[in-house]
Amino acid sequence: MALSLAAEPAHAQDKPLHIVLGFPAGASSDTVSRLIADKMRVSLGRPVVVDNKPGAGGIVANMAVKSAPADGSIFLMTPLAAMVAYPHSYTKLDYDPFKDYVPVAHVAAFAHCPRHQRRSAGQDRGRIRGAGQDRRITLISPLRAPAVLPHFFGILFARNAGLELTHVPYKGTAPVLQALYAGEIPAAFLPIADLGTLTQSGKGRLLATAGTIRSPQYPDTPTFKESGYNIEGSAWYAMFAPAGTPKSIVDPVARAAIDAVHALMSSSAWSRWALKLPASGRPSSRRF
Repeated sequence: MALSLAAEPAHAQDKPLHIVLGFPAGASSDTVSRLIADKMRVSLGRPVVVDNKPGAGGIVANMAVKSAPADGSIFLMTPLAAMVAYPHSYTKLDYDPFKDYVPVAHVAAFAHCPRHQRRSAGQDRGRIRGAGQDRRITLISPLRAPAVLPHFFGILFARNAGLELTHVPYKGTAPVLQALYAGEIPAAFLPIADLGTLTQSGKGRLLATAGTIRSPQYPDTPTFKESGYNIEGSAWYAMFAPAGTPKSIVDPVARAAIDAVHALMSSSAWSRWALKLPASGRPSSRRF
């Protein structure tokens, strides 16, 4: 006869830390999450895994994290839209950004811009004149869910230009970029970080950015305001935890995430995506 003791359950800090992302691979949000996860893995001394749970413009991921245990094993990486825009644009939303999550770290800010598959400025002007004649424009956005920020910026552009908008949603950023590359679609609104690679390779041209100033990475691209359109705005990526996650767990993860961003800001991998760290390291728990 032998006496045995049941093994103690592993503490959450010994388990992999999962960063849940509501968007597929190929988007800037996926790249940002993986770059940060690689750095956090070292500083936290534990595995950090990015779990892509695309669907409904990020809502599927938000719901998954809302119902997850508040033990430090699961966090959410999300852009502004799911936390700020959706509560105002959906009549029914099964999560509350203020009650169901704890803000952890504000990791990056970015601007949106339209990209044209042609390179010639003359061709761009001709395309715009053509759109102005029949007063119609087709907007391509990367997600099937309405109310994503590219959709909103497209609406603003159409209203400013006095054009009739047709919204054509795609199943993610990667299919939009492939369609642009192949010339299947004329233009699309996307975060500037998503457009960098194809633009730098000469496969397309940025027409304007929605930032308050020109992008340092693309100084020859004017802002919308410089182009005569009253359009201005930016967005962010931030990390959240399920409501009830203790401060003793949130704070080390927040420090690791911000340290990761600071370490990445000087790297070519980060600058290639035209992202910057916001002025505040962490978002307010009262206002996102």
